[in-house]
Amino acid sequence: METEKLYYADPFLKEFTATVLSCEACKDGYKVVLDRTAFYPEGGGQPADHGTLGGAAVTDVHEKDGVVFHTCEKGVETGETVTGQIHWARRFDHMQQHSGEHILSGILCADYHCDNVGFHLGADTVTIDYNADISWEQALDAERKANEVIWADRAVEVTYPSPEELSALDYRSKKELTGKVRIVTFPEADCCACCGTHVLRAGQVGLVKVLSCQKFREGVRLEIVCGRRALDYLGKTYGQARAIGQHLSVKPQDAYAAVERLSQELSAAKARMADLENEVFAAIAKDNEGRGDVVLFQPPMKGDSARRLADAVAHRCGGLAAVFAGGDGQYAYALVRADGQDISAFVKEMNQALNGRGGGRKGFAQGSVQAAEADIRTFFHL
Repeated sequence: METEKLYYADPFLKEFTATVLSCEACKDGYKVVLDRTAFYPEGGGQPADHGTLGGAAVTDVHEKDGVVFHTCEKGVETGETVTGQIHWARRFDHMQQHSGEHILSGILCADYHCDNVGFHLGADTVTIDYNADISWEQALDAERKANEVIWADRAVEVTYPSPEELSALDYRSKKELTGKVRIVTFPEADCCACCGTHVLRAGQVGLVKVLSCQKFREGVRLEIVCGRRALDYLGKTYGQARAIGQHLSVKPQDAYAAVERLSQELSAAKARMADLENEVFAAIAKDNEGRGDVVLFQPPMKGDSARRLADAVAHRCGGLAAVFAGGDGQYAYALVRADGQDISAFVKEMNQALNGRGGGRKGFAQGSVQAAEADIRTFFHL
């Protein structure tokens, strides 16, 4: 016997009573079948409801051949009347996300003559795949239209058309449908075959916010948030902008311009630092003119700086230039041979002796060692 699906009659039903038809032990607890239920089973990209059933936690819900199976942490007595309670915050969140997706998808599919070919309602965001090349600007335009539909707050329509009515209806669907078809309509936005739970009025979605629009297969993948998720996301984003603005002594809306200015100043400072490093490296290289093999210990510096110093010294000393940058037993190294001969065997021996890692070829090697300066000097016979 098919389970009576109370979530279709009233998606805002939070508590109900039902008779237990069966209860069997399963891998994750107990699988319970009721004569009726308000628990939505996973399907159509929408996760299952959670809650309690007769005091037992409901951790998953699935449907097979019209029968809804509730996975519970403990068993309930067959024939008993039990009370079910829906985890309402989770259910309402799912309805906001799913309904917002309908509104946005209906607008995009109508405007760009495409199909929604993928939908996933995740724990943090919703992802939607379309088989059309939609730009970021077009996605934002659809977002604006979707929010205008939400603010108009028209009632959502759910119907079960006859086969004749269905054949004349222009509706969205991912596949050919037979039998009883449930059509969900958001006026001025979408008409779609769907088995999920939705809000009663568009305004209950609250807000739709597009987060990203990326190339995916032959089309694009949009990432969105709706309702409370959108409010929380925008609140966190504003909080970050406000903190950045306070740090830079500008208003939150001016934070980007301030960061861009700092980025330009940082780039100029890095370029000036590189020029100064080159002057210092040239002076160090000159001091090691013709000395043959040279080992230098330097303060911590970036790998590229160590490489440039080793290269400059090698060309002046005429032998192997080994630069160790760091301190307290942690050093990054760069080795350069003036003649370009292979030093891979030497580097392997050094790594083994000095607890190092890294390598190279054709007279150059780079990596790090965990060893005291005295141990490095001993290895190089200094």
